[in-house]
Amino acid sequence: MMKFFKKHWEVLSYLIFGVLTTLLNIVLYALFSRLFGYTAANSWGNVLDNILCILFAYATNRAFVFRSRTQGREMAKEFGAFVTCRLGTLVLDAVIMMVGGNLLAAQGTALMESLLGSFYTVMVVGTGAAASSAASVGIIGGADGPTAIFVTTRLAPHLLGPIAVAAYSYMALVPVIQPPIMKALTTKEERRIVMRPLRQVSKKEKIIFPIMITVFVALLVPSAAPLIACLMLGNLFKESGVVERLTKTAGNELMNIVTIFLGFTVGATATATTFLSLQTIEIMAMGVVAFGFGTAGGVLLAKFMNLFLKEKINPLIGSAGVSAVPMAARVSQKVGQAENPGNFLLMHAMGPNVAGVIGSAVAAGILINIFG
Repeated sequence: MMKFFKKHWEVLSYLIFGVLTTLLNIVLYALFSRLFGYTAANSWGNVLDNILCILFAYATNRAFVFRSRTQGREMAKEFGAFVTCRLGTLVLDAVIMMVGGNLLAAQGTALMESLLGSFYTVMVVGTGAAASSAASVGIIGGADGPTAIFVTTRLAPHLLGPIAVAAYSYMALVPVIQPPIMKALTTKEERRIVMRPLRQVSKKEKIIFPIMITVFVALLVPSAAPLIACLMLGNLFKESGVVERLTKTAGNELMNIVTIFLGFTVGATATATTFLSLQTIEIMAMGVVAFGFGTAGGVLLAKFMNLFLKEKINPLIGSAGVSAVPMAARVSQKVGQAENPGNFLLMHAMGPNVAGVIGSAVAAGILINIFG
């Protein structure tokens, strides 16, 4: 049997990852249909679905099927050839879905509603208030106070006090909670990995980045637009360098005023009857579990990526993939430097740290769309 697998591994692995790509296509289509509607899923959603599946197919085939080790221009040529071979099927699929699918929109909508209703009934434990409350508690794992408050006000306003306290508590406890998880999931050799210095980012890139992220997230998850737009507006103020007065106001006076009002409004909801209860303790316990999973997920994803990378990355920066900026990045730096004094991971960790903020906003939008 082993000889058979070794002899035909290329064909078998190609079939396996072909099936996985098909399953990914189905899951993404169902998600887009649920979030944006049947018509959108058959048009731009289907195109985006195909693009993501092509990227997934390329990554898996390169790593497992053909075991390619090309770099630089050779890798670019390889990627171009792979994508070109699939553009025809992408166009054909898009035409069929937009024309055939949308012409049968009435029947298709009814069918998708039935299928997705069954899917979410099986996948989501509880419905209505229970599911909304669970989603509000789950967002604590992102370690982003404003995002947790935003989601909770939309889904479970009666839990605003406990969830806000839990979210901000775990943001403050990042240096206590994260290091044991990081050390448990990594070896000393992995924690000692030294990463090369980052390239210099141009001012033009810094200005384009917040605009691009805002447009992309607003189109993908409209419910997350207020969160991501506020974050990126402040980023654009600072990087543009032409609105110094607005930058100082947003970073100092306005932020202080908003913080004071936020404390008052959240504190007003934390009455004795709602806060001093067993439910609050349960929320705190579930919140730390969610935060732990967020930290562990980032570390494990970094370890998974190292399976395919020639130049390894330090898995400790994966733990910074939560929204506690910049505390989580500093924890990655501290734990890494404890193993190797010459290791400087802070700026590398800021990448997943900022990505965690964006990811939390996207997750918030998805939860609001599903449970709102």
